[in-house]
Amino acid sequence: MDFSYNGILKEASERMAKAVARLEEDMRGIRTGRASPGLVDHIKVDYYGSMTPISQLAQVSVSDAKTIVIKPFDASAVSSIEKAILASNLGITPQSDGKIIRLPVPMMTEEQRKKLVAHIKDLGEQQRIAVRNVRRDCNKSAQQSKKDVKITEDQEKDLEAKIQDLTKKSETQIDACLKKKSDELTTI
Repeated sequence: MDFSYNGILKEASERMAKAVARLEEDMRGIRTGRASPGLVDHIKVDYYGSMTPISQLAQVSVSDAKTIVIKPFDASAVSSIEKAILASNLGITPQSDGKIIRLPVPMMTEEQRKKLVAHIKDLGEQQRIAVRNVRRDCNKSAQQSKKDVKITEDQEKDLEAKIQDLTKKSETQIDACLKKKSDELTTI
């Protein structure tokens, strides 16, 4: 790690952005009762001995608000894709005609919605913790840089303030992501 003023700030910014991006990626894979290609993005298929994402094996689209359509580029992959979907614990049973796989997204019960809202809050809290850990690590780096006389005391205080601003910004983005997904779950 670069212990200069700009190096520490860049490190904090990049790591906090990764935490927010990770949450957004996790949210795409959560079922809301509405069909979305993001529901199957995380599923990997055993294709000729290699674990391959569905998006590399097939065209994934949404035909209507309740159906995801998966059209494999290679028809021999249909059964492998079906097995991967069933094993993914997505809660959707694939329907296949041998060439195209359809995933009818069922309506969610109120109990399922409440469980998912609690789950996304947990995911959000995990990323908040990750952001705070980045803040702690970068503040320690700033203190160490001051001890090693790479930065001045004023620069250390300024750096800590900027790191705190980045932390608040990242937490605001996390909250916005959680609110958006919670709203999707509760307004269907």
